[in-house]
Amino acid sequence: MNKGQKKFSSVKDVGSALLSEGKTIRIKAHGYSMYPAIKPGSLILIEPLRQKGNPVPGEIIAIKRDNGMVVHRLVKIVIKDGVRLYIARGDSNAYADAPIPVDRISGRVVRSEPSGENPVPADIRINRKPRFFLNRMRVIFIFILKKIRS
Repeated sequence: MNKGQKKFSSVKDVGSALLSEGKTIRIKAHGYSMYPAIKPGSLILIEPLRQKGNPVPGEIIAIKRDNGMVVHRLVKIVIKDGVRLYIARGDSNAYADAPIPVDRISGRVVRSEPSGENPVPADIRINRKPRFFLNRMRVIFIFILKKIRS
């Protein structure tokens, strides 16, 4: 593990620990998986899941992963063999994530703040019908424009 990986790992662990202690965390969003609702550089606040109970479809949730945390929209809740599983998907992702149990959800996005990088706050409202295909096309177009400009 190099120095950058160690730093990232400790930051991820601190965020997860704070959420598990009932604290709300503020992070800067990276990537385009939630575009256009959450743009890269947006500041988002994540509160622990237990403060308002289990999430409902349409909410944006923070999911624990081995390599950090990802913020995606909850699209469906299924019950398989008596276990409630949650299926999330980035608003511009081609496919949904694998089903996860509630203990892998560390929190929900409750607020957004403008930043110098992105002066428009993210749209974190409940959205039960994101336009996945259109959002994906927008992101592809953004990457093509970036490629042409560079």
